[in-house]
Amino acid sequence: MTSSRPYLIRALYEWIVDNGFTPYMLVDTSQDEVEVPRAFVENGRIILNISPEATHSLVLGNEAVTFNARFSGTAMDVNVPVSSVLAIYARENGQGMMFGEQDDTPPDNPDPGKPDMVRGPAAPPEVKRPNLKIVK
Repeated sequence: MTSSRPYLIRALYEWIVDNGFTPYMLVDTSQDEVEVPRAFVENGRIILNISPEATHSLVLGNEAVTFNARFSGTAMDVNVPVSSVLAIYARENGQGMMFGEQDDTPPDNPDPGKPDMVRGPAAPPEVKRPNLKIVK
């Protein structure tokens, strides 16, 4: 099964923009594939404004988020693998979603001859039914 992260990024981006807010993306810059202006990286992370007004040719793909933007007046191509996106949120109110630093794809089945065991949710705790008593 493919990762749900790119789909969530696209959905949240659209939701934020539709509500008239500014979408920001928090990126982990430790991967070599991340292409961002290194002058703006702090503690291995960078916050990018990915609003339609701030970006040109924005592509929210399944493998990467790519766009062109100006940083201190200089145009630069930005390439962020989806696995490096740590959060997408609205600047104005902070609403959005934070992702774990690990990929959310399930591990492959090590033995293709045996189907994966799928565990359902734990059984709910037994609940006592309420008793009604007539009080005179």
